[in-house]
Amino acid sequence: NSIIIALREKADADQSDKTVKDLIWLLYDTSLLTSGFSLDEPATFASRIHRLVKLGLSIDDDADEDDDDMDDLPALDGDDENEESAMEQVD
Repeated sequence: NSIIIALREKADADQSDKTVKDLIWLLYDTSLLTSGFSLDEPATFASRIHRLVKLGLSIDDDADEDDDDMDDLPALDGDDENEESAMEQVD
């Protein structure tokens, strides 16, 4: 597979490259998901995806400081902490 060959070459060139490690883990996690398994750490999977999307969009990690503005937004309708979600009702 061309993806595996390219990742192997990049990993051999720089074993400390975090992006290559993220890509390898994403391939592994994605293969688990497509095989019907669930992930032990879905938040880690999501973080890797977010980092790679930022990389693809050339977004600097320092731009995360702008996310603090999200705290000032009002709660969404039906976002009551005492209210059960539809998923909780099913369980």
